[in-house]
Amino acid sequence: MRLEITCDDRLGIAQDVLQILRDYEIDLRGIEVDPKGKIFLNFPELEFEDFQHLMPEIRRIANVKDVKTVAYMPSEREHFEFKLLLNKLPDPVLSVDSKGFIDIANDAAQQVLTDNRSELNGTAISHWLSGFAVQRWLDKQPTEPTTQQVSASGAKYFADLMPVWVDDGNGHNSFAGCVITCKPQPLVSQWQRGNQQEVFGQILGEHASMKRLLKEAARMAQLNVPLLIHGETGVGKELLARACHQASSRAEQPFLAINCAALPDNVAESELFGHGKGSLGPYTEAKKGIFEQANGGTVLLDAVGEMSNGLQAKLLRFIQDGRFRRIGEEQEVTVDVRVICSSHDDLSERVEAGKFREDLFYRLNVLSLHVPPLRERKSDIPLLAEHFTVQACQRLGRSLVVLTRAGRELLQRYQWPGNVRQLENVLFRSISMAESDTLDVRDIHLPDVDSLPENLPVDLEDGTLDDAVKKFEATILRRLYPSYPSTRQLAKKLGLSHTAVANKLRDYGIGKRKR
Repeated sequence: MRLEITCDDRLGIAQDVLQILRDYEIDLRGIEVDPKGKIFLNFPELEFEDFQHLMPEIRRIANVKDVKTVAYMPSEREHFEFKLLLNKLPDPVLSVDSKGFIDIANDAAQQVLTDNRSELNGTAISHWLSGFAVQRWLDKQPTEPTTQQVSASGAKYFADLMPVWVDDGNGHNSFAGCVITCKPQPLVSQWQRGNQQEVFGQILGEHASMKRLLKEAARMAQLNVPLLIHGETGVGKELLARACHQASSRAEQPFLAINCAALPDNVAESELFGHGKGSLGPYTEAKKGIFEQANGGTVLLDAVGEMSNGLQAKLLRFIQDGRFRRIGEEQEVTVDVRVICSSHDDLSERVEAGKFREDLFYRLNVLSLHVPPLRERKSDIPLLAEHFTVQACQRLGRSLVVLTRAGRELLQRYQWPGNVRQLENVLFRSISMAESDTLDVRDIHLPDVDSLPENLPVDLEDGTLDDAVKKFEATILRRLYPSYPSTRQLAKKLGLSHTAVANKLRDYGIGKRKR
């Protein structure tokens, strides 16, 4: 039961109220005094006979104007309002006492840290956050807030730590702990130029293979020789090439990219080297090619392995002396361009198969970088997932969606044949379809790449045993290829030589995907 007493300010009026409660032997649970002239009481429910005598007694106290029952105490309303507001915040928020133990955690923190399977309150903050010694910081009783990068359940956050000091009303402050707000990695709207650490810092990855890759890329960015970047589809080869350009002395000049596999040979030559007036028809105007447009900068040739032999020969001459002729012209053009090439397959295998010029391969392979597939650096998946989640929410114009712990575990178990690009697309689709502010296992839709067809081809009626074995073998290879789209990777998986696997893929027509 709760009472609201309206009264004029008078010294000792609260004592008079408490004396009446003692006389009636009422167990007082709480009392709150409003400076605007109200006293609120919280005590157990009373029998009607006791209550009807209590009310007149209180009203007879001097300066009391009114007494009535209310549904809640002011502090109770503030508590529920605070809890509602806190749980609506999309970012994880934790309140930690001076000893480093959690006493308040909002819903987002529960979802990120424990998936609601265990209780956070009363546990040490060091058990949940790593990367920064929160307890050591608390021991210093800081007065200024700080922002530190921390790890929580495998994901990276920027934690805003705000110290809490309580004023006792007499000018004395006591340290009471801190409030921690965790924000995902910030998005950068544009590339920052000139600083290698800032440029390559935009490529997210904490795995040892990624750290090694970025360290090598930073060294190679300054060298004015061709660079070959190879890796599976969707690993971020163009992103790495752009970072190398931005970290180089050519950063202020153009960076242009062209997909060699997407253009027919005659169109690709015109796009790369340009053409003279009337060379492609009586009404065509002269046009500068990509190399000429990027003079002083960098050109990325994506899927360079798909170039025709004729175009490869012209590219080789240009790389050697920086000169070329536009289509239909005799005058040579000289430009200063750094060439970066990327390939989703092993160019050495294409050289062995006679599909790529050996002299061009050695010219391009002076410096090379290999971008590892996502399945080989699964520890980076939570970091990338948080980044793409924030990015998707901003693109969709909706409040931030929290990826649950179970959701992150599901993403880490998946093989990701489409690598980082597939992860980004899966999260964007899932978030666009999500009805709540949390993304759980049931909200994430992943293509099943691990299941074999229910009915394998073993029918011998229309063929021999050898035919059935070949059908079965082709089925296995088609099932595995999306997860191991390189003959060397697939050969290692199957325990065969890469030449044997390459022959089988060619015989069964596997891997000749259109881009």
